[in-house]
Amino acid sequence: MIRDVLRMGDPRLLKIAKPVVGFGTPELGALITDMLDTMRHLDGVGLAAPQIGIDLRLVIFGFESSARYPDAPEIPFTVLINPLLEPLSDEEEDGWEGCLSVPGMRGMVPRFTRLRYRGFDETGAAIDRTVQDFHARVVQHECDHLDGVLYPMRVRDFSRFGFTEELFPDGSVAGED
Repeated sequence: MIRDVLRMGDPRLLKIAKPVVGFGTPELGALITDMLDTMRHLDGVGLAAPQIGIDLRLVIFGFESSARYPDAPEIPFTVLINPLLEPLSDEEEDGWEGCLSVPGMRGMVPRFTRLRYRGFDETGAAIDRTVQDFHARVVQHECDHLDGVLYPMRVRDFSRFGFTEELFPDGSVAGED
């Protein structure tokens, strides 16, 4: 089922989400299916449970190819529950981001270029990956939602934040999420 995505300004997006305690349940499976349906319906590459009003530490992300990100390498579809992120260096890279909860806007956001993420899949099996570049950016963006952080809160230069069609009238840039 396609769910409504909360938009910036909704106070539920600012909460710190609660850990998932039950794995492999029909309810968790149904939630993940709804999140996947919603993400794909909106052409996103990731979605966090708080974005659909579910107060749980659960994100999904991944794609084989994306019209919004034609140059981005494939990211394996991942269900990541109760994630822990560990930057592997202090190196950051600025990149344009957007968000399904901040529709029609883009901002230049610094993110760590390399990180390790750990957590669990829907069955409770451990996940432990080291990633970089766009994959690392997507994971950081989605996991920020679990701590009540939206990407505009990370924008450092507001001359590089605005409506997509104003910033890129030729349609040359897409965003995250």
